[in-house]
Amino acid sequence: MNLPLLGRIIIGIELLILAAVVVHAPISVMTTVYMPDYELVGKVWKELLMGVAFALLIAYSTLKKQWKRLLSDRIIQVSAGYALLHFLLLVWDWQGAAAAGAGLLIDLRYVLYFILVYASLTLLPHYRDVFIKVAIGGAVVVLGFTLLQFTVLPYDVLKHIGYSDATIKPYLTVDLNYDYIRLNGTLRGPNPLGAYAAVCLALCLAYVLHYGRSVSRRTGVLVGFLTTTSLIALWASYSRSAGAAAILMIFIVAALLGRRYITRTWWIAAAVVICAGIGGVIATHESDFVQNVIRHSNPDGGSAQKSDDGHIDSLEDGTDRAIRQPLGGGVGSTGSASLQGDNPLIIENQYLYIAHESGWLGVILFAVLFFLVYRRLWQLRRQWFAVGVAAGGIGLAAIGLLQPVWADDTISIVWWGLAAIALTASTTANAAAKRKKSHAKK
Repeated sequence: MNLPLLGRIIIGIELLILAAVVVHAPISVMTTVYMPDYELVGKVWKELLMGVAFALLIAYSTLKKQWKRLLSDRIIQVSAGYALLHFLLLVWDWQGAAAAGAGLLIDLRYVLYFILVYASLTLLPHYRDVFIKVAIGGAVVVLGFTLLQFTVLPYDVLKHIGYSDATIKPYLTVDLNYDYIRLNGTLRGPNPLGAYAAVCLALCLAYVLHYGRSVSRRTGVLVGFLTTTSLIALWASYSRSAGAAAILMIFIVAALLGRRYITRTWWIAAAVVICAGIGGVIATHESDFVQNVIRHSNPDGGSAQKSDDGHIDSLEDGTDRAIRQPLGGGVGSTGSASLQGDNPLIIENQYLYIAHESGWLGVILFAVLFFLVYRRLWQLRRQWFAVGVAAGGIGLAAIGLLQPVWADDTISIVWWGLAAIALTASTTANAAAKRKKSHAKK
């Protein structure tokens, strides 16, 4: 078997997923509307590709005699344990074929993609830069379209390709107030768009702080475009959780990479600005902007069920269920997967979501996996990409307190893919050093 060709096929599949997942929402909608016979394929194409890549990766690592090396990695071991738990719980509390299948894909797809990229770049580290370039290309597509939607395109332009109440709404509003239109971009909704933009903003800031004035003009234009459009997307999403997460991400990046630029005076000034901003919001709590954008409460009407009330009710219900069900409610018992079963349940908290799907043990294994990833990222904190990814992950984890952020396919696959790219930086550096040493001997 041609091993180099097999390696390129695996990498190609993973790159295709990373590139196309940012437009997964339009793909799934158009497939549902215009090719209903292929609706399921339009929804699970990425999971099918992951399955193919996983089988090929097993073959590749076996032929290269590297499978023991991969299986000895603690991150891969914990990920395998997390996946095995889900399969065991399928038998323990069966939710029906449709709900269980959907739940399994939603719970494990981003972990599988993370392991695929992590293992592939461990064995083929010279492809790492290609992954970063593809991720940047995806950001240009998402944020570029959002810019067009915010400026020249009609806010409901997505209805022309099949977006509707029956598929994905082409836009949302802040508590039914049409003065505040919430855009989707190419993602599934305003909240995922805001979260995606926040991560892009963190990465851009990390790059600028790391390279400073040595950034070339061409790169500077690209970074400036991504930074500007990220801010526009954050605003156009009207996502409070994403806005708060973006502030948290910026502080983390600044603390780790900005020490040579940001003095104590800057930190004091930032604290003053934040306190002043909070004070301003409190002082103007009855203004139209604060009531709609900050409180999501339309004083002239709005929805009967306010979003804040919904978050609180969901938190109370999810906590009560987690206490009463230490083994969870079964894979596929929560979120969109549960809509395929007899007892639909929406839990607006990522950790309670995991608890309901896989019990207390599932939460523990996920926390251990997250800890292992961040321990590696901390070791790479001198690298701008690792810092940007780490800050983005902490921000997304904070968003998870208010919504199941990892259940969104684009956000979860993109961030966990970026995390895998960041973690293999040392492998790439070692491979480059070996090549340099080999050439020197020649």
